[in-house]
Formats: sequence, structure tokens, C-alpha cells
Amino acid sequence: MRRKLTWLAAIIIALALGWAAERTAAGGFSARQAPSAAEAFVARGARRLAMPKAAREMNNPVLFSSDILVEARHHFADHCANCHANDGSGNTEMGRNLYPKAPDMRLPGTQELSDGEIYFVIRNGVRLSGMPAWGKDTDDDRESWALVHFIRRLPKLSPAEVDDMKAFNPKSPAELREDQEEENFLNGKGNGNIQESDHHH
Repeated sequence: MRRKLTWLAAIIIALALGWAAERTAAGGFSARQAPSAAEAFVARGARRLAMPKAAREMNNPVLFSSDILVEARHHFADHCANCHANDGSGNTEMGRNLYPKAPDMRLPGTQELSDGEIYFVIRNGVRLSGMPAWGKDTDDDRESWALVHFIRRLPKLSPAEVDDMKAFNPKSPAELREDQEEENFLNGKGNGNIQESDHHH
């Protein structure tokens, strides 16, 4: 087994060096370029090597229910959608500009992973990508496992479910200010602009 891993590591290093030489000859490194086939192969291999076999074989301890799905959907909208989009497509400004780009999690590249693999990626992140590790070792894993159920649902997500998620997406200061101005207007506070007194507690 160790010999096999050594050979695999040597192949990955050789491919990585070849890719680096190719990129340098082509004009350098840029996050605007799409990863080459060799780079994607190396990344997939590295991810597989970094994931313990025991993690790949883990079963989801959180029982599926409609309540769990709703909870996870709202959590995803609040914590994950900035990069992955509410529908899991990765089609957001942040997701499109990561390197590599945020994957479309509705597709086989994600859906064919085991529950344990998806959970491992959520909890531990993916090195040399934009995917951070979420939660601490002391945290309750329930939320991460619930997200696995939601990620499985992404290919069949309904327009109504996507629309429901919008209320849970993070808002910028400008959007919060606009909401406050609208609320002020509806409550008869002048022309809707935030008054100085609104900033005092």
C-alpha cells in the first residue's frame, strides 16, 4: 500500500511540475484561466489521498426528515450560498472567480461522492482551493451532516425552495440600509431615510 501511495505521489508531483512549466510558458499563472485537465486530475487525486478511508465510509448519523431539510436549506443559504449559490450551481460572483471555480454540486462530481466524503469536505475544507474548513472539532456535527442531506437534494430543488432561501441570504450594509429606509417609510417616519436618532440606542 505504501509503495502504491509513493508511486501515486510521484505521478502527481510530475504532473504538477509539467503543469507549472506549461503555465509558465503560456504566460504565467492567472485565476482567470480554467484549470487544465492535468491540473483537475492532480486536484482530484490529491483530494482522494487527503481523505482517510474511514471518512469515506462514514454513514450519515442524522436521520432525514422534512424539518432537517428545511433547517439545512436555510443554513446553506446563510453560510454557503455566497460561493455555491442557493441552487448549488456555483453561479455567483464569488463562485465564478474562485480558482478552481466553485463546482456545480448538482452534477455527478459531487453527487457521486459518499455521504462521508461530502461531510469530510464540509468539516475539513479543501487545501489550495477556496473551500474552507467549517466548524471546530468540539462543535456538534449535526449541522454538517444535515447539510449533506440538503446537498443530496440540490439536483431536485424546486423553484419555491430556491425562492424561500433568498430570505436567509446574507445582506450587505447597503441592502440592510435600504430595508431600514423602507420600514421607516411604511411606519410613517418621514421620507424613509434613516434619521440620526435611529442610530442611537
